[in-house]
Amino acid sequence: MTEPTPSTGTVLTVLTTTDTPEKADALARGAVEARVAACAQIDGPVTSVYRWEGAVETAREWRVLLKTTEHRYADLESWLTRAHDYDTPEIIATPVTRGSAAYLSWVAAETAPAAG
Repeated sequence: MTEPTPSTGTVLTVLTTTDTPEKADALARGAVEARVAACAQIDGPVTSVYRWEGAVETAREWRVLLKTTEHRYADLESWLTRAHDYDTPEIIATPVTRGSAAYLSWVAAETAPAAG
């Protein structure tokens, strides 16, 4: 395990949720295809309890955990905001403080903007 290096920058895990497995797959696949995430894992269903428009709600959701770099976070957030059908989608980023150098480099390479 190693800390991120200047060549890879900080790697982030970015969490979002959605209400169907098909939508979760579309968000995961679309972000990877757009090169704003190197990979994504989908898990669920999970039960979410939250306050929305003054009422406490309970919903079944699927979590999508995406891996990106700090340099690509703004592009990923923008992409998720456009692609997501929630009015206010959950988009939370957490820095990866340790990880294998090879994996962190792979994330950086896979999220580098395509040339040309």
